[in-house]
Amino acid sequence: MKLGMNIRNWGPTATPEFLSKCASSADRSTLDSIWLNDHLGLPEKFDNVYGIPSDMGDILDPLGVSNFLAGITQRIRFGTGVLVIPYRPALVTCKLVTSIQVLSGGRFLLGVGPGYLAEEFTALGVPKSKRGEITDATLKFLREASDKTAHTLNGQEFLVKPKLLLPPIYIGGKAEIAIPRAIKYGDGWQPAAGETPSALKAAMKKWNNPDDRTNFKKLDIVMMKTLPLNERNAASDMLSEYKEAGVTEFVHTQGYESTNQYDEVVQLIDTEMRTSIR
Repeated sequence: MKLGMNIRNWGPTATPEFLSKCASSADRSTLDSIWLNDHLGLPEKFDNVYGIPSDMGDILDPLGVSNFLAGITQRIRFGTGVLVIPYRPALVTCKLVTSIQVLSGGRFLLGVGPGYLAEEFTALGVPKSKRGEITDATLKFLREASDKTAHTLNGQEFLVKPKLLLPPIYIGGKAEIAIPRAIKYGDGWQPAAGETPSALKAAMKKWNNPDDRTNFKKLDIVMMKTLPLNERNAASDMLSEYKEAGVTEFVHTQGYESTNQYDEVVQLIDTEMRTSIR
């Protein structure tokens, strides 16, 4: 099982110096990946059912930050957990992802989702009711753009070059929607942080059953969750349970106040936590 960590592209940690030092810590380690968040911003008042931190409205675009990471790292993979697909037109998304792939040497990881915050859709002028349809259409175009450069877009014949080196695509969301979408368009599933190991097993058995060869695809599972690092045994047990459940990449998420703290957490995951699951 691969191990990763979040890197905050929002709030006080989202400065060139802070991001650079954190990314360098991860790049020097043998950690497998670092992951970014996506929002356009937040209204002053909204129904915050998911407990979004208030400073998450002060956020840098994850694709912009990914280009920055491409230029300051050499080894580490980096991705979006998740990119809200309906926020950007398909052609623009393709060009941005292509640019990241070219500049990083193919190290980008594309976690995607349809989004949920009504106020962001309203600010964009995009119907929230169309989010699933837009997500599917964009994913379909990305796969086509990785196969050919000639397209007909809104009746216009158009060359999309350079051709996209398609990154791994992980579909975020509830199993009953995300897994069928991953089977059709992606490479894996990014469950919600609350999903338990037993729930993951049950979902994969129900929605991606190897006995049903018409709807089976060997999917990776990228699990983003906070390890109880202050209780080492409990953290090790959690990792082992998710590994046994079929998780292929576990991404530890937490807040941090300094680059030294980030470096310490990276080293802990890269040593004690990695050793515990070998």
